[in-house]
Amino acid sequence: MLRNIVSNEIFTILIVVGLAIVATAKLLAPKRFHDFMLVIGNDRYLKIYARDQKFFDQFDALLFGNLTVSLGLFSLIIFRKITEANSVPINDMLKLLICIAVFILIKVLFERLIGSIFEIDKLTDHYLFQKITFKNLLGVLLLPINAILLFSFQSTLPIIYGIIIFLLIINIIGLISSFKTHQSVIKSNLFYFILYLCTLEIAPYIILYKVFVSQ
Repeated sequence: MLRNIVSNEIFTILIVVGLAIVATAKLLAPKRFHDFMLVIGNDRYLKIYARDQKFFDQFDALLFGNLTVSLGLFSLIIFRKITEANSVPINDMLKLLICIAVFILIKVLFERLIGSIFEIDKLTDHYLFQKITFKNLLGVLLLPINAILLFSFQSTLPIIYGIIIFLLIINIIGLISSFKTHQSVIKSNLFYFILYLCTLEIAPYIILYKVFVSQ
């Protein structure tokens, strides 16, 4: 029977798991990892590795695993702060991690399906690669942030809100980078772009927020 964890033991385990995943990704592809970490100020990574992307990429898969763990841990930190709960059941943690992974995977697969239906697979794959890259970067950045929030000082809601804004800015930079790359296509299909933005980039997160608040 799964027991409740009162201490930071499970949080420490999740941080170690995230670190192990990132270290494995760096060990398997050190040059790629170096370019990946500089993606915000340098588009070298996007230009080089977008050409060689596969449906299943081991490097991206590892970083996606860390993204799931880091997002789950950050969500649990927020939950514990808002509810002032001293314990979080392990089964609830596992459910949260699974839900995050399934949500992101379904969203990506649905976007790939849309690209296939409209016969724009190449454009969709390149766009998704850029977007996934920046999301994986968020997962890496969250590792030290989660460790600081847990072990360095008492987190407050303003600090958490500030971190959320910082993460949103990184995500927006990624979207802007993608839009700049495909601006000619976007300009000629502005209506469909706005429809896509509302349907696949905004609506899912609004629904997710409503579900989270209702729970």
